[in-house]
Amino acid sequence: MSHRGPEILEALRREYPGVRGTELNYRTPLELLVATILSAQTTDKQVNKITPALFKKYPNVEAYADADPEELQEAISSVNFYRNKARYIQQSAQIILDTYHGKVPDSMEELVKLPGVSRKTANVVLSNIYGREEGVVVDTHVMRLSQRLGLTDHKNRDKIERDLMARFPREEWFALSNLLIAHGRQVCHARNPQCQHCVLRKHCPHYARVVLQKEKGA
Repeated sequence: MSHRGPEILEALRREYPGVRGTELNYRTPLELLVATILSAQTTDKQVNKITPALFKKYPNVEAYADADPEELQEAISSVNFYRNKARYIQQSAQIILDTYHGKVPDSMEELVKLPGVSRKTANVVLSNIYGREEGVVVDTHVMRLSQRLGLTDHKNRDKIERDLMARFPREEWFALSNLLIAHGRQVCHARNPQCQHCVLRKHCPHYARVVLQKEKGA
């Protein structure tokens, strides 16, 4: 683990004691899979607005597989790239029916074969549903914070994930991603990060390099 890893995790745990998992609303593995596909380049908040009606209209994998494509598109039209996502959801539902007897698969290898399912999506499903930590969820918040904290030098999601997996023990991967996401949403924003209120300041090269130097030059 990174020599700063334990301190970073401990500080985030103290700051966000209620963080336990994804903020996407779901009741079943299929609902979480659909919600996570929808969340790509769309906020969880926006996805949560549309999923109650969506899940009621399409209560099972058969309903998605048999859906009228235009009706499914209309049901998710408020999220980005909804046409592609509707196609991914319907194709994935058909594969789940044909190959997995209607059950959302429980391995990384099988999940990433589904249309629209990246390692990020698979990690969300595996960790939240099946309790399996096969990787780290790398969304835009985790990407940004990993770079600012000096935990990676990469910009590619898969390379960032590999760096984080190497720096933190497997049993911490689930907590790490959820805590970084919470901190990214509340403090370490893409624009105008609230560095003065950040519990990770003393561990953060970005703060030392950018914020402190700016203050010195003021």
